[in-house]
Amino acid sequence: MAPNPAIRIVGLEPAYFSALEQMQRDCYPTLGDDELMKAHHYAAQYARFAEGQFVALDGERNDRVMGQGSGFFVDFDFAHPNHAFRDICGNFYFSKHDPEGAYYYGADISVHPDYRGRGVGKLLYAARKALVQSANRRGIIGGGMIPGYARHRDQMPVATYVEKVVRGELSDPTLTFQMAQGFVVRGLIEGYLEDSVSGGTVPLILWPNPTWHADQ
Repeated sequence: MAPNPAIRIVGLEPAYFSALEQMQRDCYPTLGDDELMKAHHYAAQYARFAEGQFVALDGERNDRVMGQGSGFFVDFDFAHPNHAFRDICGNFYFSKHDPEGAYYYGADISVHPDYRGRGVGKLLYAARKALVQSANRRGIIGGGMIPGYARHRDQMPVATYVEKVVRGELSDPTLTFQMAQGFVVRGLIEGYLEDSVSGGTVPLILWPNPTWHADQ
């Protein structure tokens, strides 16, 4: 897909907080309200780690907010991967951001339903990867959403569904896309969030930074 010059990826600014709050509701209709980021959360993220937050704008529609990517630096123990989304994100205030953390924790990448399929998500992931590489961090980690599981939850458990997506036997709108961006599945996280589709179990995903150097 050729880059769309009308899509601009910029840093988070206060002018976008309200639009981002509404976009959370539009993007995640199956999540509980307590699992959604609000304007005051974006304000805290901006104050704590502005360079780690990205917003996609539609240049053809007066810079309408069309997507966003948020996250923070953190250390992570893959031997003990279970964690709750709200806890690791510090109740969405990113209070656990560690400027020296080895990984960028991808709290959220979301694209408004009106703009999906236009390469917005790919550009947001590229912005994250550029940050991680410039800061020489080990990679990007996070819990992956699996919206496609809604069509299969009566036939198989989450683990089987994720395995089939990884093997290419099934396609998931989010996880398959993340794998195409270089992410790998490192297991499952139970009790991650309140989700009526997956029951709170999601895949743990990792993008290993190919340029990371331990001696820097």
